[in-house]
Amino acid sequence: MINPIWLNTFCTLVEVGHFTRTSERLFMTQSGVSQHIKKLEQQVNSALLERHGKQFTLTPKGQNLYQKGNRLLKQWQFLEQELHHDSPFSGAVKIQSPGSCGLKFYNLLLGLQSRYETLTIDYRFAPNHSVEQAVANHNADLGFLTQAPTLNEVTSHKITQEALLLITPVNYNTPDWQTLCKLGFIAHPDANHHAQLLLSENYPEFEHIEQIKRTGFSNQISLILEPVSLGLGFTVLPAHAVGAFNKPELIKTHHLVKPISESIYICHHRNRPLAKRMHTVIEVIKASL
Repeated sequence: MINPIWLNTFCTLVEVGHFTRTSERLFMTQSGVSQHIKKLEQQVNSALLERHGKQFTLTPKGQNLYQKGNRLLKQWQFLEQELHHDSPFSGAVKIQSPGSCGLKFYNLLLGLQSRYETLTIDYRFAPNHSVEQAVANHNADLGFLTQAPTLNEVTSHKITQEALLLITPVNYNTPDWQTLCKLGFIAHPDANHHAQLLLSENYPEFEHIEQIKRTGFSNQISLILEPVSLGLGFTVLPAHAVGAFNKPELIKTHHLVKPISESIYICHHRNRPLAKRMHTVIEVIKASL
């Protein structure tokens, strides 16, 4: 079995990029760091570094060992933390989600944190692909997705559905295809996915969103409808995002002939057991749906 101490030294060296700073971080001598790397190379019978004076690059086997070894070290760290302390109402929970469901879930979880002062909610808004990658890389404990995950490291289950809505400036009633093309599309990180789901079912002319000129983009969930309210284009958004907009009198929500909803999935790393506080978060979210 690979020596975990040597592996930790190697992964720290890769992250820091410098032998001296690695020795300082690990409270070792520089020669001690070099010895750990040498012993690890002997153990795996492969060169892990290519040295260039005081600098180095990773060999292909070194890169592979770093990627897989770093994940193992994090899993050991998580296991140690959970064995020492696993309270349902204490500790940090790192969560990521797309903006729409986050607008609802974040306020719920702040209410939970206000009841338990030793519980810390770290909530970040990101598009689906970034959320999934964060969970796979152990940078998020829980993720909410509006698309089923595709990475092998991530497991999920569906918890609810959310309606997708066509939003135009307020003075547009029952917009046809030509009207949408003339208006233009206000894009956002999940816009292609949302538009494909809703417009393909309700407009026979629709094939892909590139058919419609783009007249704006925002990655801030609270600002996506601002250009729509100014008459600069239309967009497609989940219901929670539309309901949170603070100028509803300036936009028009269209419930189309064929209503479409997207599923919301909760996901976590396949190989990491959930701590009790994470189950608490999940139960609070499920109870609100």
